[in-house]
Formats: sequence, C-alpha cells, structure tokens
Amino acid sequence: MSKVKYFIQQSWLLIVASFLFGLLIAVTDAGLSPRIEQNKINKRNRLVGGLLPEAKSFIAIETPMEIESARGKKEKVEVYKAMSEAGECVGWSFNAAGSGFADKIELVVAVDAKFEKIAGFDVLASSETPGFGDQIKYDYYRSQFKGAPAEQLKLVSIGEPKKIDAQIVGITGATVSSTAVVDILNTFLSGVKAQMKEKGLIGDGKE
Repeated sequence: MSKVKYFIQQSWLLIVASFLFGLLIAVTDAGLSPRIEQNKINKRNRLVGGLLPEAKSFIAIETPMEIESARGKKEKVEVYKAMSEAGECVGWSFNAAGSGFADKIELVVAVDAKFEKIAGFDVLASSETPGFGDQIKYDYYRSQFKGAPAEQLKLVSIGEPKKIDAQIVGITGATVSSTAVVDILNTFLSGVKAQMKEKGLIGDGKE
C-alpha cells in the first residue's frame, strides 16, 4: 500500500497534466473539425471547378453509391452532378482514394456528362516524395488523363505523354506513385460508372 501511495504522490501531477492535455486536444479537435471539413469541401469545389470550367454548381446525388475497393472492401462514394448556369449537366465528379508510396492518396475526379471521357483529376491530399512521387500533381502528368476514355487505363513506361488515350506514361523514378493513381482511377471509374448505369443515372440517352 505504501508503494501505491508513493507512486501517486510522485506522479499525480503527470496524471493530471495528461488528462488535461487529452481533454484540450479533444476540445480543439471538436472545435476545428467543422472548419477543417468545410475547408476540404471548398478546396474540392475549387479543384472541380478547374476540371469542369462550365460548372457553376454541384448537386450531391442522393442515391448512395458503394464500390468495392482494390482491397476488397466496400467504400461509399459521394457523386456530384455538375450543372451549368443554364441548368444543364456538364459532368460528374467524385472523390477517389488509395494507397500511394508514402501514404494515402486522395483525388478528386471529373468526367463528362455521359461518363465517356475523363475531364481530369486533381490531388486533394498526398504525402508522396517531393520531386518524385509528388509529380502526380504536376500538369504534365495530369494532362494525360484529360480527354482519356473513362475506362480501364494502362500504365506504360515509354510512350508519348501528349497523346490522349488509355495509355498513361509513368513518372520516371516514381513508378509506385504513378501506378497508385492509375489503380485508383481504374477502381473508382469502373465502380462508379457501373453503379450509375445500374441506377439509371447515365446510359440509354440519359446524361
């Protein structure tokens, strides 16, 4: 009993400090979470606006989308309908994520109204190696996807980056990051497209 008493006497300040510190983190997180989430939404809308310049507003599709990720897990995907000022559908957008070389890669993807071509993608979050893997953010790499078919893409080591087709030329020295982006897009493009066809949102003359 004396040992327990001695321990409490010697460590009470550390215990109280740890408790208060943990409480402070929880309160701060609760206070900042809405702002962080709103900042992420604002960034997403800004990036999609660059991919679909004709879009003036984005309407979240109420019909839930669920795809099977590369790891076999079910993932929910929020799909947004991009609308022009005249009220016409000019495309669709959704977030897509997967494992990169360093950590998780989060992308925002846009396709045309018929879901036939990729309007482009941009990077929401990435911790890929500076000067190598982070080149997935560079225009020269991303421009290969703009106008490419919204179907299975193939990563190649040699080719013409300016040629728009289903072949994507990988980043020299960053094969893992290049592969990650192509895998993420292949998984989400096929999954979301199949779900949207099944729910009657595209196909059969629909946008």
